Amino acid sequence: MKALDIMTKNVVSVTPDSSIADMAATMQKFRVSGLPVIDANGALVGMVTEGDCLRRAETGTETKRSGWRSFLAAPSTLAGEYVRSHGRKVSDVMTRDLVTIGEHTDIDEIVHLMEKHQIKRLPVLRDDAVIGIVSRANLVQALASLARGASSVREDDAVIREKVRAELGKLPWMASEFITPTVKDGIVDLWGSFTAYQQDEAAVVAAENVPGVKEVRNHLAWVDPVSGLVVYSPDDKEQCLPEEPVS
Repeated sequence: MKALDIMTKNVVSVTPDSSIADMAATMQKFRVSGLPVIDANGALVGMVTEGDCLRRAETGTETKRSGWRSFLAAPSTLAGEYVRSHGRKVSDVMTRDLVTIGEHTDIDEIVHLMEKHQIKRLPVLRDDAVIGIVSRANLVQALASLARGASSVREDDAVIREKVRAELGKLPWMASEFITPTVKDGIVDLWGSFTAYQQDEAAVVAAENVPGVKEVRNHLAWVDPVSGLVVYSPDDKEQCLPEEPVS
């Protein structure tokens, strides 16, 4: 999946000379939290977000420093804070050093850039022109779309069981030979034991990711590898294998 597949294509923008009031009104009108800033030549020159509206003189939320803190702060820092809290134009508050992507950037790289730079949206460029925006909301929408597609898959119980066993077998740190999955009407029951913290949770997650699985029920018992003490699943008063487990 690439940026082109998930981006918002109808991009709303402002100019560097747009007023702060117009910027805020545009965000409110189109229900967006960030806007690209595009100059008269159509070039992307900045990004402005709702975060740029937090410290504003109009709302009385500008940065306030005590006397000694102001004394210790560099004049350039104080000047920059003043411009951002009192400036009247978008150019006074916008971020100029931007991280951008192309339309064919993989979704994995998009997530990496968002995490690395701690940003919530990325402009998508084609020949230096903005053709879209990828935001965290777009990533959530993509996830929801994929989840809907997965939930529509219908598989035979025997096929699901083999896929669950195969998925567990891919995990080298999971003693999958001690876990027996059974499946009925798409509902998976995991029977057996585990010896390390959260192995049972990992087994459940692995089974949940198999197409066609509707629900996973955890019957796995924890076995202390040193003492042999057995602690059964909280959902089972007495842990036992089904009468006729399928080998």
